[in-house]
Amino acid sequence: MQIKNQIKISLQSLSENIGIARLAAATFSAQANFTLNEVEEIKVAISEAVSNAVIHAYEKSDEVIELIFNLYVDKVEYIIIDHGKGIADIAEARKPSYSSDPERMGLGFAFMESFMDELQINSEIGMGTTVRLVKKISNHDIH
Repeated sequence: MQIKNQIKISLQSLSENIGIARLAAATFSAQANFTLNEVEEIKVAISEAVSNAVIHAYEKSDEVIELIFNLYVDKVEYIIIDHGKGIADIAEARKPSYSSDPERMGLGFAFMESFMDELQINSEIGMGTTVRLVKKISNHDIH
């Protein structure tokens, strides 16, 4: 399927950059004519994915998180990549209320799964994690 538009952003692994990722996702998503509610859901899903990378992937803040957003005729794909420590057990990490940090609620993947049409997580210990989120465009009316 042909990509109609794409952006790639590299962010330093800092909590201050989560808001930038949210805004970039919302702005990019505007091309797909999503409802305001759908855009809010996308922003939450992106926040959770980038937050996971900031909080769990790296020991230091000078590492990079990559964002790739792809616009197609019928969907928008959001890919979040870190090159951190990876997830040991993806099935366990996807369970609601699971967190490797006892101070956290562990609802990130649950939010991503409920707000998006597709969620794929690929991870390798010591190599990093790629989260792929897809939101389908219901009316195919792209600007």
